[in-house]
Amino acid sequence: MKLCSIILALFLLHLAALAQPLEETGPKKPMPDEWIDKDTHHKVVRLSRKEGNNLSFYFHNNPFLGDKMIFTSTDSSGKHLYTVDLKTLALHRVSENGSSAEIVGRHTKSVYWQRHDSVYNTGIEDGRTRLVFVFPSGFKGSITTLNADETLLAGGWASDEQKEISRKYPEKHDFFNRIFDAHLPNKLFTIDLKTGRLKVIHGENTWLGHIQFSPTDPDLLMFCHEGPWQKVDRIWTIRMKSGEVRLMHKRTVENEIAGHEFFSPDGKTIYFDWQIPKGHAFYLGAVDVATGTEKKYAMTRDEWSIHFNVDSDQKLFCGDGGDPGQVAHATDGRWIYLFRPDGDRLVAERLVNMKDQYYKLEPNVHFSPDNKWVIFRANFEGKEEVYAVECKKS
Repeated sequence: MKLCSIILALFLLHLAALAQPLEETGPKKPMPDEWIDKDTHHKVVRLSRKEGNNLSFYFHNNPFLGDKMIFTSTDSSGKHLYTVDLKTLALHRVSENGSSAEIVGRHTKSVYWQRHDSVYNTGIEDGRTRLVFVFPSGFKGSITTLNADETLLAGGWASDEQKEISRKYPEKHDFFNRIFDAHLPNKLFTIDLKTGRLKVIHGENTWLGHIQFSPTDPDLLMFCHEGPWQKVDRIWTIRMKSGEVRLMHKRTVENEIAGHEFFSPDGKTIYFDWQIPKGHAFYLGAVDVATGTEKKYAMTRDEWSIHFNVDSDQKLFCGDGGDPGQVAHATDGRWIYLFRPDGDRLVAERLVNMKDQYYKLEPNVHFSPDNKWVIFRANFEGKEEVYAVECKKS
């Protein structure tokens, strides 16, 4: 009897596997809601099952609240923030029309967003929206991050001249060097959520970006010197109380680059894309926030990714690959990757074939809260959607 039960269970599992179609990812427009990538044998699920263009968050911005994930959707009614329940796939609209910013308050279970000069907060559970702050007429900043105890928002301010360059030259290859070469004033600021006080905490005549608070230390903010990576020492931190500014990685070789930095979930490590030199040898770098000790994991040219991420246990990494036009000039790099550390290298497993992805839209990978899925955005169906791929093979 016990043997019969085992055979029945295995048969039902086999039927469940057959229910998922084995498909080539991309050529069908639209793809089914769920399928198994025929090249990798990993299950892929569309999370954003609604009209319009739908985008998951940038790779270093946390989109999760429990089992829910926040994403941005632009449809016929405007631009909104939505939640998707990762267990039921139920969708719920959160924010008002025209919202922007990717800031989640884990403790308050809310999202912060900005429309023009006004900053709002919306509760995920009750849907209540309140006005948090209005920028003064002489200071048009943009919020980007919330500190760990949810007392401070932070963001960046740029001069009107810099904004005009971005407006006049909307393509990255046109504005990138122009903004860097202009050396226009940039500022970092915080907004105290209790008092409403706006405070400029740092300023330089250079382009500043990638502003992100530590996920665990409310006093620590990371930012970068933006521009051509081979010309900048990019990764910096600043202390809120002391104002101490610290360079986290110093380039030592001509054309060495380091960038697309992000905190580990415990806030103890900063990971980054590290190339020595640019476009030749590829690593995922790691610097200990407290000691400055560095470590690097090697990978091949095709395995290099525009963005990397790490799971909550820091045992697995993921990457979003890249097309031949990226810095690695990979000939076969259009994949979503899962990486397992093995000594001083990363062992790659391909999760999704992204050959039909137009990489002007960067996939920006995240691990799901249970570490079982890698979530990414893509346009291989002809419009922007949010997907999850299972880390184990189907």
